[in-house]
Amino acid sequence: MKNLISLFYTNLFLTRRLLAGLIACIVFFLFRFFFEWLGLLPELFFGALMLLAMLDALLLYRTRNGVFARRQAPERLSNGDDNELAVYIENFYPFGIQAGIIDEIPHQFQKRDVWFKTSITSRQHKLISYVLKPLKRGEYDFGMIRVFVHSPLGLLSRRYNFAEQEVLPVYPSFLQMRQYELMAISNRLNEMGIKKIRRLGNSMEFEQIKTYVPGDDYRNINWKASARQGSLMTNNYTDEKSQQVYCIIDKSRAMKMPFEGLSLLDYAINASLVLSNVALLKQDKAGIITIAEKTGAIIPADRKPAHINKILEVLYKEKTRYLETNMEMLYTTVRRVIKQRSLVVLFTNYESLSSLNRHLPFLKRIASHHLLLVVFFENTELKKLSQEPAKDVEGIYIKTIAEKFAYDKKLIVKELAKHGIQSILTSPQNLTINTVNRYLELKARQRI
Repeated sequence: MKNLISLFYTNLFLTRRLLAGLIACIVFFLFRFFFEWLGLLPELFFGALMLLAMLDALLLYRTRNGVFARRQAPERLSNGDDNELAVYIENFYPFGIQAGIIDEIPHQFQKRDVWFKTSITSRQHKLISYVLKPLKRGEYDFGMIRVFVHSPLGLLSRRYNFAEQEVLPVYPSFLQMRQYELMAISNRLNEMGIKKIRRLGNSMEFEQIKTYVPGDDYRNINWKASARQGSLMTNNYTDEKSQQVYCIIDKSRAMKMPFEGLSLLDYAINASLVLSNVALLKQDKAGIITIAEKTGAIIPADRKPAHINKILEVLYKEKTRYLETNMEMLYTTVRRVIKQRSLVVLFTNYESLSSLNRHLPFLKRIASHHLLLVVFFENTELKKLSQEPAKDVEGIYIKTIAEKFAYDKKLIVKELAKHGIQSILTSPQNLTINTVNRYLELKARQRI
């Protein structure tokens, strides 16, 4: 009995409607000191209000389990993407209710306004959807679901607590990966911003002999097969397969810089995941190497069916280090792990020519054995400053410094090109598109 009373008090709350009624009672009692003709009206009003409150409590508590709620969430969340979750709620009361729902989302989102209001008729259910966008990989702790129920009288509110605590991991952007995958399968990558690259010459990978149709290259006509068939036949070639594509991710302090909530490391990880998946769809082999002051994860290039899941699991655990990148260690690792000529995509960041010059000797050595593509980032905040008009002397100074940093980025591109090293200077939001574009271009031009 004691537990029942405690449960009653801890889960029963006054609503604004009842509080307004109590305030009205206090006003009536005060007025009676000045207007005696009110008589027993304040007591009658207060008594009626208490009777209605007791009736409301009876309505709310006569059904032991009046509502049921649970969270519907995926097994894992995608970093940097809008993830859809939902709260399922069902009403077992014999009357319609008004419900307020609080879903205790993880503290990483820093949101305190996840409050949903809805009305549900008797013996019906509803699904309330909402969206969360995580900006950091790792484990996210979801708490309880709390439902506050009002009867049609609306004087009291009964709270239900549902123990829906669960931990959801936030993985690199697999939703973005699937989006590119679907577009690649249906040959609609141009809708994602992927350019169509004109193939120069023929690849060495013969696929089949097929019937000639207008538009086919007449230089590929197979005259012997045409003579046997009595109609024009042509050789059909396809892109070379089983070429190795390695994504090297720099996870030093240079990649800690944030952009729209995500760090540059997370942008590089998301782009590496998409590029690896596109390479596998093109029948190439994909591999991963992470580096900071020491070598991190190494996944040798392969194209097995479960290989992309292996890459996803490894990238999920990678974290930023706070020391300088050991380029000598990177060169040694590349020579040890990558045995044949491959496309090596290095995701890093350079803010000045001096930082590039420290790494350049090792980049030149890697480029002598492989096709090296260095991907680094524009400083979008400085770019905005350089484009804004200066209003005073301080503004002129800031604008000049911003333009100097932007010019240094362009000098880095020219310096890499001077040594025969491919490069991409991109904003973080365009990283994935620009990287996949360059991979397809290099493949079409038979540079790998």
